[in-house]
Amino acid sequence: MINLFNTHIASLSIHRVGNKSKNEPILLSSQPYKTDDELTPLLKEFFLKPFRDKEENYFQFVHETDLEFHELFALTSKIFEAPETVHELGKQITQYLFDQSLHPHIKSGEVYIAYLENMQIDNEKVNGLGIFKSEIKQDFLQFSEKENQLEALLQQGVNLNRLDKGCLIFNTKKEEGYKILSVDSNRYDARYWLESFLGVDACEDDNFFTKKYLKFCQDFAKDVVLPAEDKKQEVMFMNRAVNHFAKNDTFEESNFMNEVIDNPDLLPEFRHYKSEMAPKYSIEDLTTFPIANTAVTAARKKIKNVINLDTNIQIKLDFINPESAERFVEKGWDEEKQMYYYLIYFNNEQKS
Repeated sequence: MINLFNTHIASLSIHRVGNKSKNEPILLSSQPYKTDDELTPLLKEFFLKPFRDKEENYFQFVHETDLEFHELFALTSKIFEAPETVHELGKQITQYLFDQSLHPHIKSGEVYIAYLENMQIDNEKVNGLGIFKSEIKQDFLQFSEKENQLEALLQQGVNLNRLDKGCLIFNTKKEEGYKILSVDSNRYDARYWLESFLGVDACEDDNFFTKKYLKFCQDFAKDVVLPAEDKKQEVMFMNRAVNHFAKNDTFEESNFMNEVIDNPDLLPEFRHYKSEMAPKYSIEDLTTFPIANTAVTAARKKIKNVINLDTNIQIKLDFINPESAERFVEKGWDEEKQMYYYLIYFNNEQKS
C-alpha cells in the first residue's frame, strides 16, 4: 500500500523534449524550477493523483546482463545517493528520454523531474523520484478587459486534470531494481514509455501472483466451467474463488481446489488446464503465496456477475450473498417450448 498524502516536492525541474526522428529540439532548463505556495499544491495533485486512483501494479528495472548497465537505474541510484544532484542528473534522464523518442507517433512535451520526500510504501517512509511528461495540449480562452470591452484570446496549455505519462520510483528494494509505479494515458506508443525509456518488468510480488492467479481462474471458468456446466456455475465458481482469496492471508492451492471446485469431475480438468496454460500467467510452480488484498478487491470489481440471455433478459447474481443463487435459482429444460429456463424463488419484490 502507498500513502502519498504527506509527500513533499523537494526539487522540481522542467524540460521539454521533441520527437528526435522529426528533428524536433530538446530544451534543458539551466536551473531547477522555483515553485510557490500557489502552484506547488496544484502540481503535486497533477503528478500524484493518477497513482492514488490506480491499482498498485509494481514494476522494477531489469537488464538482460546486469542492472549496473541499466542507464536509468544508474542515474536514479546516483540521485538517491546525492539528492542535490537531481537537477543535473535529471537533465541526463531527459536526454535519455529524448534519445528514445524515435517513433513518428511520439509526441513532444514537457518533462518534469521531481525529487519527492516523505512517501510511504508498505508502512515504510521513503524518498522517491518522479518522472512525468505532459503531451496533449488543450485549447482554452484567456480574457482581457480593454476600455469596458472583454477580449477573448485563444491559447493552448496543459490540462492539470490529466497526466499523460509518469512514474514514481521508490527508494526501496534497490537490489531488485527498485519498486516503481507507472501510468500512461496514451496507448499509441505504449512500448516507448515502459520498455524503451523505463526498461522495466512487472514485480513478481504478492500483488502480481494474486492478480495472475485470479486471472487464470477467470479464464478457467470461461474455458472449462462454462462449457462443462452453465453460465450460472461459471459465475458461482469465480465468486467462490474470489471469496476464498478474500478470507485467507495465504494461498494454498490444495485448500483452494477443495473449497472452490465443488464438481469433482473438474479437479483433473483444473490440473490439466494449469499445466497447459500456467506459462501464460507466470504461475508454473506456484502453489502457495501471501495474498494481496488490494489485488483481490480490484479483481472483484472486474468480475462479471450477470447472466445475459438471448431473450434480452439479464439475471444479476449477488456476490455478497452467493448462497441465494445456490438456493433460489434453478435451471431446467422445457420440452414443450424446447427452451432452457431459470426458475427463481422469492417472497417479496424489493423496492429500489
